[in-house]
Amino acid sequence: MAKVTYIEAGGAVHEVDVPNGISVMDGAKRYTIPGIDGDCGGACACATCHVYVEKDWFDRLPPMEEIERDMLDFAFDVRENSRLSCQIKVEPSLDGLVVRAPARQY
Repeated sequence: MAKVTYIEAGGAVHEVDVPNGISVMDGAKRYTIPGIDGDCGGACACATCHVYVEKDWFDRLPPMEEIERDMLDFAFDVRENSRLSCQIKVEPSLDGLVVRAPARQY
């Protein structure tokens, strides 16, 4: 497991243990974290699991694939540290990961 901190757009903080092998989006859904919808269930087809990865963590993630980059075109308020949480698989090296939800997903 890895401890992942989810921060809602309004500032509420949720620090949870997410099992290795599932996505950061699945972890948010498992613990009913508001702000990460994941409407497509993790198929990288909707961009409703958009998050901002904290600066110290962004470069530690696997590189973004083209499909994720393309889907981010549909996300709200995309920034340099934007990622789709369905594309980030939890593993021990991500223990302590911090992600923030945008103000809205659409």
